[in-house]
Amino acid sequence: MILARLFAGVNIKEHGSNNIGATNVMRVVKETNPSLAKKLSGLTVFLDGFKALGVLLAANYFGLEANALWAIAVLAVFGHCVSVYLWFEGGKGVATFFGALLFFQPYFTVGAVVLWIILLKVSKISSLSSLVALGALVCTVYFFVEVEYSLKPLMVMYVIVCYKHYGNIVDLINKRESKIV
Repeated sequence: MILARLFAGVNIKEHGSNNIGATNVMRVVKETNPSLAKKLSGLTVFLDGFKALGVLLAANYFGLEANALWAIAVLAVFGHCVSVYLWFEGGKGVATFFGALLFFQPYFTVGAVVLWIILLKVSKISSLSSLVALGALVCTVYFFVEVEYSLKPLMVMYVIVCYKHYGNIVDLINKRESKIV
């Protein structure tokens, strides 16, 4: 939202889907400046992901235990989706979720990001790509990582992201979901 306002002079809360995330930044800014749209969208993804990763790195540096780190991850995703600065509105939490998981499971997360990119290139549907890639990441961590305490926070974060995508899921089911062109 801040990047679009500063660099493109547009309030994305008043255009497109009215969401503050990278997909809406791409759609709205693309109307007036296509080359800037990709840059701002990419920077939005990076900053939203770093929002969780940066706090987790700092907390880890100060020696917080794993349970506290998982709580911070959940709160980062929740805080992004329900921002007090935006009157309890916010983004959909995808990049923030990826940023949090990049801290805990970097290899699996990079794989999920690659899956997201492939799905987005093929389907051109951001919500579908995001939900499938995050679902695959949750399943991969569940089946291949023997850390018992990670499952509940993972599920909570995934439920938050799915809840924020409720309208997109309905549109996917009804074959009305918008594509990124």
